[in-house]
This record gives sequence, structure tokens and C-alpha cells, in this order.
Amino acid sequence: MTRRQSSCLADALATGYAILEQGGPAVVAVEVTIGFLEQSGLFNAGRGAKRQLDGVQRMDASIMEGAGLRAGAVASLEGFLHPITAARLVMEETNHVLLAGPLAGRFARHFALERHRQRGRRRRLGYERILASKRKVKDRHGTVGAVALDRSRTVAAGASTGGIEGMLPGRVGDTPLIGCGVYADNRCGAVSMTGRGEGIIRLAVARAICERLAAGKSPTTAAKMVLRELVSRIAGAAGTVVVAPDGRFTIAHVTPHMAAGWWDGSARPTVKGCWT
Repeated sequence: MTRRQSSCLADALATGYAILEQGGPAVVAVEVTIGFLEQSGLFNAGRGAKRQLDGVQRMDASIMEGAGLRAGAVASLEGFLHPITAARLVMEETNHVLLAGPLAGRFARHFALERHRQRGRRRRLGYERILASKRKVKDRHGTVGAVALDRSRTVAAGASTGGIEGMLPGRVGDTPLIGCGVYADNRCGAVSMTGRGEGIIRLAVARAICERLAAGKSPTTAAKMVLRELVSRIAGAAGTVVVAPDGRFTIAHVTPHMAAGWWDGSARPTVKGCWT
């Protein structure tokens, strides 16, 4: 984690916490925090999103609040700076949970969301060449996410990502899939994931952590149990932020590093690149 990223995370936490301090809802705090990170260009989301093998940024995001189990998500969204806001609009303005592809873009245009002009050209590659290129790239990720607890004891979770570097055009990871990349339920807590999406999807990790919270496990124990299973069963790699309705929380990962932080309004936000 660079100094600029650390500073940006601290500022994002302060921005989101200000919503909670004023009595605002957790879901707004989550959206604002993630939107700050999307805007920065320092992470793999929004302005800084990775490109797929055809040179196009296609972004995924989701958001969920725990009082009514409301959720919204977008997948393969092109040309907009804040996919997390598009996801919240899906949650609040439609009867659906997930919109994908060009029609998700049409939805975002309808609400006049801020556009993001992509740099570089779209590559026209044959599929054999695309598949060959896929085998040569490294698996890098860097989803941004947040969880929050407000004064009404409502929890919320969200995430936004550009995916992994060198992914096949049209690839969708865990981030927009409710129960995989995010989950929030006032009966147990809120979870946001980052990591190798394919593994997170196969174990529905966010929901699995919430199930253990519901069974009485602490956030730390619940997260570590599921992350260990992810490693042992499918050699997955992921990190998570978790908050319970009583305010207990954890940041855990089975990757070498995970830039993350927390703040309860006292002193300054705590931000680190590795959590044990």
C-alpha cells in the first residue's frame, strides 16, 4: 500500500463516518465511502478500474442493507465513474437486484450518473488470441468495499471493482453477486469481500460468514473459519471486512496484504496494509 493509498483510505473512512455521525443511514455511508475510493483512481474501481483483454473497463458493484435485506448491483458497466451509485439506484428505484451490460449503462444514463471517459482503444482480438493472452497474465485484484453500522443498529455492505487484470471480456466476479461479494442482515451482520472472485463465488463466502455470525460466532472467528475453508477446499485467496450489529468487527485476509482500515470516530482512522 502506497502512502497516497493509505491517506485516501483514511479520508474515505472519515467521509463515510461523517454520515453516521450526523445520524445518516449505514447504506449511505457505505456508498459515499466507496464512491470516494472510485473517484481517487488509486484502486481497482471506478477511475482506476482494470481493463479486460479487449482494452475495455467493465465494472461491477453491489450494495445491501440489513434491515429489509434490500440489495442492488450492476455488472459489466462501461463508461461511468461510480458503479456503486448505479447499484444503489437499482436497489431503490427498481424491483430488481442486478442489471448487467449495456442495459445497465442505459439505466445509469437515465439517472444522469457521472460519466467516465475511458482512455486507450478497444482491441479487436480473435478469441484464440484472447484465450492465449489470458494464460499469460497474473491474477491481480483490488476490490474496494465497506461495511457500516448506524445509530438504528442497521448494517450495510457494499463493494466495487474493475475485476482482475487481463480477464476475458464479459467476465463477472463475486462483487455484484449478493451472498458472494457482499451480504448484510441486521440479524447477524454485514460482510464485504475482496480477492479471487471465482473462489469466493464457489463458496458464497459473504453469506457463509453471516451464517456463522448468526450461529453465535464472533466476527473474527466467523471470518477466519470461512477463509480457512476457502484455502483448504479450493486454494482460494480473499480478504474481508465484517461488522456485527453490536459493533464488533474484524478485518481478516489470507492474502499477503490487504489495505484496509476502520474508524469509530475517535482519534484518527486506523489504516494498515496487513492484518493478523
